[in-house]
Amino acid sequence: MRMRTLLTSLATVVAVTGGLALTAPAASGSTGAADVVASPLADPSVAPGGNFDLGVWQLQEPVGSPGSPTTISSSRLQGANGFQDSYFYTDTRDGAMTFWAPEKGVTTPNSNYARSELREMNRSGSAANWSLSGTHTMKATLRVVSVTSNVCVGQIHLGTGGTSTKPLLELYYRSSGDIVLGTENSPAGGQTLHTVGNVSVGKTWSYTIGVSGGNTINLTVNGSTTHYAIPSSFNAYKQYFKAGSYNQSSSDSTTKGARVAFYGLTVAHS
Repeated sequence: MRMRTLLTSLATVVAVTGGLALTAPAASGSTGAADVVASPLADPSVAPGGNFDLGVWQLQEPVGSPGSPTTISSSRLQGANGFQDSYFYTDTRDGAMTFWAPEKGVTTPNSNYARSELREMNRSGSAANWSLSGTHTMKATLRVVSVTSNVCVGQIHLGTGGTSTKPLLELYYRSSGDIVLGTENSPAGGQTLHTVGNVSVGKTWSYTIGVSGGNTINLTVNGSTTHYAIPSSFNAYKQYFKAGSYNQSSSDSTTKGARVAFYGLTVAHS
C-alpha cells in the first residue's frame, strides 16, 4: 500500500508506511461549546508545513487575477518556515491547519465561489491523477470554525479522461450543522444530495471518503458508513482528492465566509 500522510496535531503517534500518522480525538457530538484540540505534538508558532507533511499537496487561494487564483506549490508549503498567510495558516491555540475562504475572492473559471483548498499531488510534483480501480481513501478530522451558509470540506474531483470539470463527489457542511454528501449524477453535471450527519459549528468531527472496486463510493462520518454507486459514465475519468475550505456562497463581503481547521488528513491508495 502506498500512503500519503499529513502529519497532524493530535495526541497519539502510530507508525505507518511512508511516514507517521497521528490518531484523531473522538469526534464531538452536536451539543456543547466549540472545540479547541490542543496537543503537545503541534508547534503553534510555525507554519502548517512545520506540523504537517505537505509534500503531496498544492494550495489554491482566493487571490490572484480574475479566473486565475494563486496556487502555492508543495515545495513552498513545506517546513516550519513554509508558506502561510491570512487564508492558510497555523491556529496559534492548537496548531490546526486552518483555511479561510471569504465570500468575495478570486475564483476559477468554472466556479462562482472562492476557496482556500489543497489539491492532491504526487510526491514527484506532478498532479495526482488516479484510476477508479483499486482502493482510494482520504481521512480527515476537522472542525468548521465559522460558516456563512455552506462549505465544501472534501472532494473527489475528476482529472483527465474527458472534458468535464465536475467533481465525482463533494462533502458539504452547512450552517445548520448538517453534513451533506453531493454525488454527481454524470460528468455532464447534476448532484444528488444525501444528509449523512449533524455536528454543531465549532465541534470536532471526522470523515473518510473513498472509492473501491471501480464502482462504489464509501463514506464514513463519525463512524457511520454509507455506500453509493458510481455511474459508469465516470469510468473513463481519472480522479484526485481535495480538502480545505471551498466556500459555497458569494457576496461583496471579505469578512463573511468559511473558516475550517484540520487536525488530521491522510490519503491512501492501494
